[in-house]
Amino acid sequence: MKTLPCWFMRGGTSRGPFFLAKDLPEEIAERDRLILSVMGSPDERQIDGLGGATTLTSKVGIISLAPDAEADINFLFAQVAINERRVDTTPNCGNMLAAAGPAALEAGLIAAQGDQTVLRIRTLNTNMIAEVTLQTPGGHPCYEGDVSIDGVPGTSAPVLQNFLDTEGSVCGALLPTGQLCDVIDGIRVTCIDNGMPVIIVAASDMGITGYETKDRLNADSALAARIENLRLKAGKLMGITDLANKSVPKISMVARAQSGGALCTRTFIPHTCHAAIGVLGAVTVATAAVMPGSVAHAVSQLSGGTEQRLSIEHPSGELTVYLHLNEDGSVAQAALMRTARLIMRGDVLVP
Repeated sequence: MKTLPCWFMRGGTSRGPFFLAKDLPEEIAERDRLILSVMGSPDERQIDGLGGATTLTSKVGIISLAPDAEADINFLFAQVAINERRVDTTPNCGNMLAAAGPAALEAGLIAAQGDQTVLRIRTLNTNMIAEVTLQTPGGHPCYEGDVSIDGVPGTSAPVLQNFLDTEGSVCGALLPTGQLCDVIDGIRVTCIDNGMPVIIVAASDMGITGYETKDRLNADSALAARIENLRLKAGKLMGITDLANKSVPKISMVARAQSGGALCTRTFIPHTCHAAIGVLGAVTVATAAVMPGSVAHAVSQLSGGTEQRLSIEHPSGELTVYLHLNEDGSVAQAALMRTARLIMRGDVLVP
């Protein structure tokens, strides 16, 4: 069997192995076959690999030194299908991004800058650059701290993510259809991409309250059919091709907040209800929330001003997004806090 060095990391509410790009085949089809074997796909349990049989635990990170001065490291995210032979590198993943810096330090790809390390990380999926601040006392990644995030037990050291250029990450424009709202099959939607292509729809228009558990929503086959029909039609309007083989766009159903937040969400990624909400999906929903006339804005409770703190409620708690707005109300910058941890390091054996 082939041995492949890897660092098994949790990033935010996601998890998966990280590899050095130099250790993987350059040819994409060969690389993807290797990744599928590592993760144990296709198989609903991923019993013969490292995958955790959920969309949040069937992810891979690939890192390398950036060849230019704009970034310190390059990061390629791969969403690995569970029951299919498919590896999707179209979207970004802000959760796995939180683990890219620590993984690069663990692998010896880069050195710490002192007790705190600030890295510019380019996500190759969309050429997005984020400034990520890590705690590195003694020159090593620190995983112990008092920051908690919903969806992850316990507390850890903070990983601050400052997103610099997320607008139109996949679709090329913040509003890919050119409209703040579109009507598809009589349903009003906002199609938006500020780091993640998302179709935002009022939960009530989909026949739900927006407060259901993820298990209840995942068991609703009629809802699943409506969601997929909407996703395919909206995805075409957003200019996304080969929709059946892509994990974007996501669909986020929104309702008024229940626990004092800005709004409540139930997000499908794209066919399963997320246990929480993706980092860049949350940034995109928060961006829509501050845009008067959008579906998200209609159900949002906002504080006003150029510095906005939006608590995005989800099935397992909340995720807070910090937005800095321009004078015209557009989003200039988004930031949020995640945590990460090294779970295991060594060699994965590939048949």
